[in-house]
Amino acid sequence: MKKRDAKDLISKYLRDDISPEERVLVEQWFIKDLKDSHNLPTHDRIEAADKRVRENLLKHIGEQKSIIKPINIWPRFLAAASILLFVAIGGYYILHKSQVKLQMAANNIHDIAPGGNKAILTLANGKQIVLTGAKNGRLAMQGNIAVTKSADGELVYDSQPANVTGEITYNTMATPRGGQYHLKLADGTNVWLNAASSIKYPTTFAGKSREVEITGEAYFEVVHNAAMPFRVISNGQKVEVLGTHFNVNTYIDEPAIKTTLIEGSVKVTTAKHITMLKPGQQAVINSEDNTPIKIIDNADAEQVLAWKNEEFNFSDTDIQTVMRQIGRWYDVDIEYAGKIPGDRLSGTFSRNLTASKALKLLKFSGINFKIEGRKIIVN
Repeated sequence: MKKRDAKDLISKYLRDDISPEERVLVEQWFIKDLKDSHNLPTHDRIEAADKRVRENLLKHIGEQKSIIKPINIWPRFLAAASILLFVAIGGYYILHKSQVKLQMAANNIHDIAPGGNKAILTLANGKQIVLTGAKNGRLAMQGNIAVTKSADGELVYDSQPANVTGEITYNTMATPRGGQYHLKLADGTNVWLNAASSIKYPTTFAGKSREVEITGEAYFEVVHNAAMPFRVISNGQKVEVLGTHFNVNTYIDEPAIKTTLIEGSVKVTTAKHITMLKPGQQAVINSEDNTPIKIIDNADAEQVLAWKNEEFNFSDTDIQTVMRQIGRWYDVDIEYAGKIPGDRLSGTFSRNLTASKALKLLKFSGINFKIEGRKIIVN
């Protein structure tokens, strides 16, 4: 970067006549200068120097319109510009005029946005539709069923009387890491998919049962139909209901499969065991052996459904479980520097925070985190 080019960018920044790309470049210089400094300026020093620095800097810019002195002024110029920018863009860099907030601003350049409504729909013929960018309205016809994306972003299968004369067709919805989605099946059943999850389902229900297959995590509000039980197949277990609300967590990187009943009743079946759940109970199945299904009474429904309600909710939760949720939602890899901390965390906060803000809250537990690209390092 030439000295003249750098000076011109600073001048454009002060006039607020700068492109977004150039603004990022100037602010990166500012952040680097502060990071390289051993003595960050206090707020009092900044305010005391502000007027003098502004006058000198503007005077210098004016003088350089006609004369370019053959001396290496850039290091001092950048340092002065850094102090001026620190004051000029106040709310962004000094929110509450503290050095702690200043350090957060320096980290924001590596920040990661939270997840959102993202999913891919695979039709019966193999065609894929990226729902994130799809327009509202009818997306496809599957037999006599219209597949529609509603104004609030949910995918709806228009409920029609079953009239199946040929082979039943299946669709699959899959969310990536950092994604979630709401789906309404042909029978009116509502399904919410968490990040890194999928559901395979018929485009219309016929016969004596309604069956779907899932991976990852999903919450169901099943429409009652005594003549057609609703079955959810996942990772070695089957959940059967008539009409009820329940959550199934079947991530393969979790140590257990957990089915939590909110209302109604469900039957949970594995290769060797069967159990019935009552509202408030949770069935826990160890995915690595054939031990009996463990029943937890008075399961924490708020914690189980926090993801659906756009929250993280931890209660005496080990750090690895916490970071698996963080990794799936922010689409990042998790790395542990040294021994994995044995700390257990408790707290509730929004899933709509950026990664740096979420990690700042977790730091109250005494654990340090660092963001490098799309990786979070746990110290």
